[in-house]
Amino acid sequence: MTTPDDRLTTLEISAAEQEKTIEELSGQIAEQWKVIERMERKLAALADRFLALEEQSAADVPVTKPPHW
Repeated sequence: MTTPDDRLTTLEISAAEQEKTIEELSGQIAEQWKVIERMERKLAALADRFLALEEQSAADVPVTKPPHW
């Protein structure tokens, strides 16, 4: 039979374990957020670079009617 003191100790242990888990998860989320922000910056830089290259190559294509017209 469990006594009230045993139940209280069990609850305290459970609360401490949950607090530790929450702190670990919070740390992981913070690290993942940094990775996401880094990836967003890289994606924006690549998109800018792609658009710049696209603009450079688009000027070389002349706009003329096909010969059968």
